[in-house]
Amino acid sequence: MPRARDLRLKEYWALADFRHQLRRFLWRREQAAQLVGISAQHYQVLLSLKGLQGRAPATISAVAEQLQLRHNGAVGLIDRLVTRGLVRRRRATADRRQVLLELTSPGEAKLRQLALYSLAELQDDGPALVKVLMALVRPGQGLRAQPIRKRRQKRGG
Repeated sequence: MPRARDLRLKEYWALADFRHQLRRFLWRREQAAQLVGISAQHYQVLLSLKGLQGRAPATISAVAEQLQLRHNGAVGLIDRLVTRGLVRRRRATADRRQVLLELTSPGEAKLRQLALYSLAELQDDGPALVKVLMALVRPGQGLRAQPIRKRRQKRGG
C-alpha cells in the first residue's frame, strides 16, 4: 500500500466518480448479457477467450487469471458454457495433456453481439470514464465538483 498522506476532497470526488462510471459501464454489460441469455460472467469468459486468441494459449488457467478467479470457479463457468454449446475443449497438438478452449460459432455470435453493444456504449459514455480516470492519474487537472446525473436505465428494459 502507498504511504499515508492527506487526501483532498477533490480526490475523493474523482475516485467516487470513477467508481460510478465504471460500475455503470459494468452494470450495462450485465443487463446486455442477460438480454441475450447468458450471465455477465459467461460474457466475460467469452471475451477473455477471444482476447487470448493469437496471443496466448486459451487454457482454464489463463481464463482464471484474466477474470481473477480461482481455477475451480473458472472450471464451473466453462463447464456451463460447454454444456450450452458456446465453448468447446480440445487437446493441444503439441502437448496432448494440455486442454485448450475455443469459442464455437454460437459462442462467437453471442460475443460479437455483446461486443458491438459494448463498443457503441463506449462511444457514448467512454469520454466521461476517460475524464474521471485522467483526473486520477493527473491530479490537479479536471478535479472539480460535477453534478451527479441519474441516467440509469430501467431494470428489465
